[in-house]
Amino acid sequence: MPASVAKSRKAAAPFETTPALLRAFDTNDKINLYLLDGLPPDAWRAQPPSGRDVASIFAHMHNVRLMWLKATAKGSKIPDQLDRHSVTVAQAKKAFPQSAAALRSVMEASFTSGGKVKGFPPDVMMFFAYLIAHDSHHRGQITMLARQLGYPVPQEVMFGMWEWNTRAKE
Repeated sequence: MPASVAKSRKAAAPFETTPALLRAFDTNDKINLYLLDGLPPDAWRAQPPSGRDVASIFAHMHNVRLMWLKATAKGSKIPDQLDRHSVTVAQAKKAFPQSAAALRSVMEASFTSGGKVKGFPPDVMMFFAYLIAHDSHHRGQITMLARQLGYPVPQEVMFGMWEWNTRAKE
């Protein structure tokens, strides 16, 4: 084996799962904020024929996070809910990092104390997956709804939501 290959193998540190998963969760929230920034302003309150408007979906995403915080972090300071009828983009931009940080704390504590999340069986990995799946589902719903209502999210933003490495560095 060439010396340069052997040296690079020796220098590699073991992969650490907990920090990587927390970075992925942080990046997921940055993607939510990226979508908020890239959303055409008129899409925010455009009225669909039925169901929630874009603003209400963002409020729902944040409020579901709070629901889980109430179940998993009793006694902790829980951010304020967003009112789906009056939420502004600025309020959502402020609220999302707050709920993400609080959930990150729950997961970080769970990763270091046996992997259980109070109120969410079976474990912290399922909780992590649930949270990312929930946000991802609604991001897709938001982009589809905006397009259907005549306010498509710019292609740069659509593709940019998939650039996790770029978003992670922001």
